Amino acid sequence: VAQRERPGGDWEERKTAPTSAYSSPARSLGDTGITPLSPSHIVNDTDSNVSEQQLFLVVVAIDFGTTSSGYAYSFTKEPECIHVMRRWEGGDPGVSNQKTPTTILLTPERKFHSFGYAARDFYHDLDPNEAKQWLYLEKFKMKLHTTGDLTMDTDLTAANGKKVKALEIFAYALQYFKEQALKELSDQAGSEFENSDVRWVITVPAIWKQPAKQFMREAAYQAGLASPENSEQLIIALEPEAASIYCRKLRLHQMIELSSKAAVNGYSGSDTVGAGFTQAKEHIRRNRQSRTFLVENVIGEIWSELEEGDKYVVVDSGGGTVDLTVHQIRLPEGHLKELYKATGGPYGSLGVDYEFEKLLCKIFGEDFIEQFKIKRPAAWVDLMIAFESRKRAAAPDRTNPLNITLPFSFIDYYKKFRGHSVEHALRKSNVDFVKWSSQGMLRMSPDAMNALFKPTIDSIIEHLRDLFQKPEVSTVKFLFLVGGFAEAPLLQQAVQAAFGDKCRIIIPQDVGLTILKGAVLFGLDPAVIKVRRSPLTYGVGVLNRYVEGKHPPEKLLVKDGTRWCTDVFDKFISADQSVALGELVKRSYTPAKPSQLVIVINIYSSEHDDVSFITDPGVKKCGTLRLDLTGTSGTAVPARREIQTLMQFGDTEIKATAVDIATSKSVKVGIDFLNY
Repeated sequence: VAQRERPGGDWEERKTAPTSAYSSPARSLGDTGITPLSPSHIVNDTDSNVSEQQLFLVVVAIDFGTTSSGYAYSFTKEPECIHVMRRWEGGDPGVSNQKTPTTILLTPERKFHSFGYAARDFYHDLDPNEAKQWLYLEKFKMKLHTTGDLTMDTDLTAANGKKVKALEIFAYALQYFKEQALKELSDQAGSEFENSDVRWVITVPAIWKQPAKQFMREAAYQAGLASPENSEQLIIALEPEAASIYCRKLRLHQMIELSSKAAVNGYSGSDTVGAGFTQAKEHIRRNRQSRTFLVENVIGEIWSELEEGDKYVVVDSGGGTVDLTVHQIRLPEGHLKELYKATGGPYGSLGVDYEFEKLLCKIFGEDFIEQFKIKRPAAWVDLMIAFESRKRAAAPDRTNPLNITLPFSFIDYYKKFRGHSVEHALRKSNVDFVKWSSQGMLRMSPDAMNALFKPTIDSIIEHLRDLFQKPEVSTVKFLFLVGGFAEAPLLQQAVQAAFGDKCRIIIPQDVGLTILKGAVLFGLDPAVIKVRRSPLTYGVGVLNRYVEGKHPPEKLLVKDGTRWCTDVFDKFISADQSVALGELVKRSYTPAKPSQLVIVINIYSSEHDDVSFITDPGVKKCGTLRLDLTGTSGTAVPARREIQTLMQFGDTEIKATAVDIATSKSVKVGIDFLNY
């Protein structure tokens, strides 16, 4: 009988043969793979989640963005009406304020004070010496993408240089949205609206790894949106998927087609990209007073041109990341199937801000900019707000310069710091496309501004080029450009120039709200995406019978006279493998000692799909599977217990359930990518 154990023998994994519950197939051939006797994948009927759907009165989606955030909701009784949150107090000139900036302010005692425009305005009005005591954070979501070893204790740095726990900040932000949404719902209903009536949806980039998704879920539990006991109340949605779901519903008058020479919306393609967009924005602005969007229960016209098997790409370009998803349409229900694992990277519009900061360092010196940020944090925020609105005015055909107001304290502090004027610094810096205007402004030529966009846009185009090389992606019909950065005419033009001949490029009109509305639709029907791709290969380490000549000698372990090969990678799922929603990976584990109450199994992952051993290059320990057997044992514990675990990889998060075969009781199982 072949057993698989880990050195130390704290668990064994067995493949169950049909003959008896406690024998395993002989491994005389010593195949390190999975024996076919244990069915690896079972496909469940996914309609089981329809009934629990009805428990919630309303779906509220929170689009927690890097630069701006918002929420929208829909009552389950009238799913065709999506309401976008109330107008925000504050608001910036030249920036549509349907969402609010992702900024948060804590008091010197580290208590939550305010969020969004309110946080920015309050912080701004503080006396500079007092401001240093307050903790102001913005654009902090990227930390979850860039931190390789994310934990519950990961820190964020506030504008004044002080550190705070990231989990606390995310929980505060989510709690703020929870309170805003419940208050608005109660006002509408005329009576107190309970949290238990709400199904929450939080959006995250599709390229985020499991730990970041789990971190978001933990923060939501801390904010009281849901609880581990009632985890179904919260769904994590992937941003480009949400956009994809919304784009299916678009009617012709709700989008701009960059590539067409024919008139869409009565604008002809020969008008510059920007002009059609401006008219479309006017159209939205006029309708902006109403915050209720009707999503007709139809498939939009563009969609009706798609046939079974047609493919399209959604490019979600936001503040922090660019996220690419390839979907294929499955008729008649119009379900979606993911064709290639989500790809992308940190190429959001923040990249443009970093380039601006680099330019300032070049002109005024890195030492000064670093000091200024810490000593005058509120003025630095001001400067970046001024840059933001000019950034939005950048366009390919622009000829007149863009003026960026320098805060008075910048000019003043520079003089103290260096002993000469800002004007002198500009003259001396040899940066000839940035001039000083006597009104106290930096005057940037359009070329200078466009140069700040170039590295980020180049990265996006390059990434798309790589994607289009993949055979699964070669015959794409449409490219939908969504997300806040998709409003940038420079990005639109670059995408059009690079891919206009390969596919039709389409931008939804309310491009910044596409994900938010799609997330609401996803919350109403999470089963719409039937097949996803696993971004990584996942598995565990096991022991197999040692085979001379096949296994490396250094992996040999002799135990009780039996020769085992250690560290064998037992693969659950491969990178880029398609997984249907509800499809389960099944494994059986046995406690080494009958009295053992907890089995902890390490999960390993790799970006490659050809993994043989957990020690192979690129294989990392990424989490644990914890089976808690307390409370499952009856009076007589059988000599050998078999715990069958079922893991689901086809959803937006990896989930697991387990059953004690002898007693048929379900076993408490935790799958953890953060605290292992």
